[in-house]
Amino acid sequence: MTFTREDAPWWTTAVVYQIYPRSFQDGDGDGVGDLRGVLQRVDHLAELGVDVVWFSPLYRSPQDDNGYDISDYQDVDPLFGTLEDLDEVVAALHARGIKVVMDLVVNHTSDEHPWFVESRSSTDNPKRDWYWWRPPRRGMTAGEPGAEPTNWGSFFSGPAWELDEATGEYYLHLFSRKQPDLNWENPEVRQAVYAMMRWWLDRGVDGFRMDVINLISKVVGEDGSLKDGPVTHGALGDAGPGTNNGPRLHEFLHEMHQEVFAGRRESLLLVGETPGATVEDAVLFTDPRREELDMVFTFEHVGLDHGPGGKFDPEPLDLRDVKATMARWQAGLQDVGWNSLYWDNHDQPRIVSRFGDDGEYRRESATMLATVLHLHRGTPYVYQGEELGMTNAHFTSLDQYRDIESLRYVEHARALGHASEDQLLAGLAAMGRDNARTPVQWDASPNAGFTTGEPWIGVNPNHRTVNAEAERADPRSVFHHYRRLIELRHTEPAVALGDFRMLLPEHPHVYGFTRTLDDVQLLVLGSFSGEEQTVDVPDGWDETAERVLGNYDVAAALGGGAVTLRPWEALVLRRRTSG
Repeated sequence: MTFTREDAPWWTTAVVYQIYPRSFQDGDGDGVGDLRGVLQRVDHLAELGVDVVWFSPLYRSPQDDNGYDISDYQDVDPLFGTLEDLDEVVAALHARGIKVVMDLVVNHTSDEHPWFVESRSSTDNPKRDWYWWRPPRRGMTAGEPGAEPTNWGSFFSGPAWELDEATGEYYLHLFSRKQPDLNWENPEVRQAVYAMMRWWLDRGVDGFRMDVINLISKVVGEDGSLKDGPVTHGALGDAGPGTNNGPRLHEFLHEMHQEVFAGRRESLLLVGETPGATVEDAVLFTDPRREELDMVFTFEHVGLDHGPGGKFDPEPLDLRDVKATMARWQAGLQDVGWNSLYWDNHDQPRIVSRFGDDGEYRRESATMLATVLHLHRGTPYVYQGEELGMTNAHFTSLDQYRDIESLRYVEHARALGHASEDQLLAGLAAMGRDNARTPVQWDASPNAGFTTGEPWIGVNPNHRTVNAEAERADPRSVFHHYRRLIELRHTEPAVALGDFRMLLPEHPHVYGFTRTLDDVQLLVLGSFSGEEQTVDVPDGWDETAERVLGNYDVAAALGGGAVTLRPWEALVLRRRTSG
């Protein structure tokens, strides 16, 4: 079903802002961001014009994976404050017309969650089957190399199974060993999760971003067995075939919809993080008639610069690959379903350093990248600091990193002798998740105005020139360009609902497309180059077209069926196709 002006959900014209709480704003001087800090910055969000704030996990947690290991789903971690603090933040955002989305992490819990504490206490505990427990391989002794129930590797390096010495069985953890996977085959698990979700909705939140939600259904044999995956590195196998988009996934999501969202669906936002999902998968997830999700995060476009050695072995980006991927998702969800649009989040390096130029053309490339993304069909997501043009951290030593994925990668690579220290540092500097997790740069003062204490992770030294105070004072800044982009989505229906048509698919440096709704057409051009680029424009576009948005004071001139774009230039034009 294609959305029209009359029936389009509210989130088609919305922009979502992601807050990674520990790095947003510290309100008590302990060096870690918190909810009292968020209260200090709600007017920044209102000025930006966003419609939704999505909070990365605030729940009680041992913080093994920065809060994605949850020990109590119905409490706030003292690191961030209290439930009452959260209520105050929600009320402050609601007062400014901003909805609140919580991160929902239910593929796994912390190993310190009471459910898992019970589950591991004995093999006959009533909650034993709430998690994935298996004995060692037949004929092998627990703890013996290769005795794990399957050969699956975890996302954080090493086997995906951890031996519990007390019971002599292994539990599954697709991520850290302190993040055991919940067994969604057990209906008691699902009902406990649904009850928790209803509790949060009753408390006033407006939806959920569902962490790795397409991993909740595992491929289980009739005898309860889990199968080895194809070997990828050493003796470890790929867990994907046994865990991605499992056979009961859509059943579980529809059941969740019926149990949790019935009767209050229209006001909520439901987005799923779905690593490995295809366009065809996304159509199923987001078709409104199926009652599952509103949109999903695709990962294809943020894997295009991964080299043969994986994400920490990046290779130069080929813009033609990005255009092909984005065009396929736009076309695939044009008539049914919806896209999530993002460059940055807490798991990705800063886009201006990754796909742009974080030196001489930082402002131009940051605003061009934003323009190209936001003018696609879908709901844009802005990650904290993206609206300021924040860059990668440019750390100079491995001991500056804090992220578990990066640290486990370094440990694993050292053990295998696959990379030199310089190569490890280069890989993390380009692609490490900590690039997104350095504190938001509010001003030029020590610690960037983030904290009066010692920050939990180093502040980017460029905060002296790249910060919210400087951005707000400059009408040409990245910040004000984001404001104009968000306002355009709110005021021009073609941005939200217009058909998408890719232009120049084989051009190596220029990204171009049109958006068309009724008699309004937008032409969007973005140069991914530090050199001038001259390209043809479609028939009917000339100097009479209205300039809607650009990142240079004087727009590039159209003439003779062509336009010459300056370094990292973005241009949005509008015309009427009839009347």
